[in-house]
Amino acid sequence: MTHALRIGRTAIPYELRRSATASERRITVTPGHVEVLALTTDNEGDIAGFLDRKRQWLFDTVREMQRITATRHAVPRFMTGSKIPYRGRNMPLTVRRSDAERVEIAYRNGFIVDLPAWAGRDTDRLVASELKLWLKQRARRDVKEIAETYSSRFDLIPRSVRVADFATGWGSCGPEGTILINWHLIFAPRKVLEYVVLHELAHLRHRSHDRQFWRLVAELVPDYESAKSWLDRHQSMLSGDFLKGTKCDRTPV
Repeated sequence: MTHALRIGRTAIPYELRRSATASERRITVTPGHVEVLALTTDNEGDIAGFLDRKRQWLFDTVREMQRITATRHAVPRFMTGSKIPYRGRNMPLTVRRSDAERVEIAYRNGFIVDLPAWAGRDTDRLVASELKLWLKQRARRDVKEIAETYSSRFDLIPRSVRVADFATGWGSCGPEGTILINWHLIFAPRKVLEYVVLHELAHLRHRSHDRQFWRLVAELVPDYESAKSWLDRHQSMLSGDFLKGTKCDRTPV
């Protein structure tokens, strides 16, 4: 339902949405759109009081979004409408302003980044850095999930499985059974990531790329040749160059 909040001579239209699962009220602002998330138990007075407390922040944020839209040619790369590679596809990015206290990222058929007020105007590096953290964490989760699914089933138990930055190559299996996987594979289709993880698991039994090794890989991944071929053709798009120069050392991977 669309409403409007009047601040001085300015009327700011907003969409009111109620949520039974939300634990707090929230305002998000994107170019041309304001959404107010309220609790199902809120009455009109609760919502009006919340908006009154946020009126200056909302006014300033809407003006900032209008400025960004008007100077779109000068807007950084990480803005609403940009495309972020993820699992073999380029997914849309939406950057919103929020009254939350920290940066929040959600994925729903695309990336949604909510920026708090303290983010200021120069948000390009911040959005890139937070996306990089999110992608590395997702890569770590996927790699561990794949390894756990197959390791016990085929009696291929690594000492540990981690993701890392690789200058070259996609994975390694150390002499003591430590497996490292290039986190950039989060940009490739899931079947390609699975192939690389299982390729390294196979090295726990066969250290060289001999006939027995490839026979085991074929048992683990019957269509491994298609994944290997995809990786050979598209390796240049998995470099993560679009995120280079960003800092992501808050959370170890």
